[in-house]
Amino acid sequence: MWWRRGAATEAVRKRATVAGFRLAWSGVCRLPEPLAYRLFDAIADVTYRLGGTDVARLRSNYARVRPELSATQLEPLVRAGVRSYLRYWCEAFRLPTLSPERIDAGVRAVGDEPVRARLAAGGSVVCFLGHLANWDTAGAWASRGLAPVTTVTERLEPEELFAQFVAFRETLGMRILPLTGGSSAFENLRTAATAGGALIPLLADRDLTATGVEVDLVGRRARMAAGPAALALATGAALHPVTMHYERHPRGPGGYRLVITFAPAVPVPEGRPSGEADAADARALTAAMTQACANALAAGIAEHTADWHMMQRVFVEDLDPSRLESSRLQSAS
Repeated sequence: MWWRRGAATEAVRKRATVAGFRLAWSGVCRLPEPLAYRLFDAIADVTYRLGGTDVARLRSNYARVRPELSATQLEPLVRAGVRSYLRYWCEAFRLPTLSPERIDAGVRAVGDEPVRARLAAGGSVVCFLGHLANWDTAGAWASRGLAPVTTVTERLEPEELFAQFVAFRETLGMRILPLTGGSSAFENLRTAATAGGALIPLLADRDLTATGVEVDLVGRRARMAAGPAALALATGAALHPVTMHYERHPRGPGGYRLVITFAPAVPVPEGRPSGEADAADARALTAAMTQACANALAAGIAEHTADWHMMQRVFVEDLDPSRLESSRLQSAS
């Protein structure tokens, strides 16, 4: 039957995906570093020329961020964005074999003094991240150089691929919680933050739950995750927006260094709302804090657009109307 053939084809595709990632993790790290990065640059250039849905979405998002660029002027930025994205993958496949010293040589932190002070005093820090540059390198560096990292990851299909990514990030020193399919990720994060001394970076520039917050991003309406602000509000943890970008550096992997910039903490109001009676106030404060994070993120995205690896819809004008209506109903309930 045709549906059985379709199911068999999908099963083959999933097995091939898992096998491909396993091969990449075992093989790319064995290549000489210059060759590995040249190979991924070549793959990026072919990907850019072929186009496709992901490249088209990247182009659309970049056009929203940089409206002053003509269509012709935008193309070098899109090509650079695809190269930056493939650089992320090259680094991800090589990260488990890099020494701590090599990882440190590939990172430069800016504005991290308040974060270090908060952690040293026993407090917890929630970081509001975007899909910028390499968040896995940042997690590996932070787990050793700042504090134990606890974070959430989207559950991928097939399950074997998700398990591979969890194992990969755990080898880098991070504690990984699934966003769905297990116990409440938010409650587990709340427990970690309340215990103190926890660093909780959360990718939040895309709303995966359809219950996020609508914000202004680079002058356009977008939807972002409410989790980081809600967690800081619920626990009193410091909330720091974090941006990242690559800079040329001879000692960094592939000739690049990751710059991690911690923006000043977003104020968490004293006497935070609690209980059902204050639910509306809590939602309003969460929205305001998320907007403050979006402002910091927008500055980084505008300055280093090519390092924003956003190949999904985030701007309201691009989202499916039925999804938006469902989101509004859930937010109102």
